[in-house]
Amino acid sequence: MSAETPAAPGHDEHYIRVIKRKFRAWRGDRPFWAGLFVLLGGIPIAYFPYAHLQIGHLTLAMATTAGAGSLIIGVLLGVLGVSLWFQKHVRTFAGVAAILLALVSIPVSNLGGFLIGFLFALIGGAMAVAWVPGEPPVQEPVQEDTAGEGDAPEGAVPTLTKDAYDAGEPNDLSGTSPANGANGRHSAG
Repeated sequence: MSAETPAAPGHDEHYIRVIKRKFRAWRGDRPFWAGLFVLLGGIPIAYFPYAHLQIGHLTLAMATTAGAGSLIIGVLLGVLGVSLWFQKHVRTFAGVAAILLALVSIPVSNLGGFLIGFLFALIGGAMAVAWVPGEPPVQEPVQEDTAGEGDAPEGAVPTLTKDAYDAGEPNDLSGTSPANGANGRHSAG
């Protein structure tokens, strides 16, 4: 096999390249980025109420009475994100539910995971609602070649030939030339 011979797709390719190509095709058939944003939005919403931040020797506990609500919202956002990947027909429901859960997380879960989780879930939900599956390209029927018949192709602008210029025909298509007495003025009647 020489350097100029292209690799046959699926046969002579490296397995990583095949995996990348298949993942790209899988990702293109579903609202992948919307699911990723919703999933990433659920992580800080569920994590921060249970986190203990260390600032020097000071431990800052952010446990709230709504910790269970934050955990439920975070887990539901994670489930909605994964369902957007594997069940693309629920995209509208999952998108609206993600937007509503993001809005509920503001008072329940430390301002929606310090606005990080809120923004990720809100953007992901909006992307899920807006996503529309693509349609495969339609093959147009092949038209017969009619170049020898003298017709201009559809959409072509007609041009004047050299004979038209020589015959003294006016080149003004607006009808406002001085030759017809309009002098650039349009009549309103």
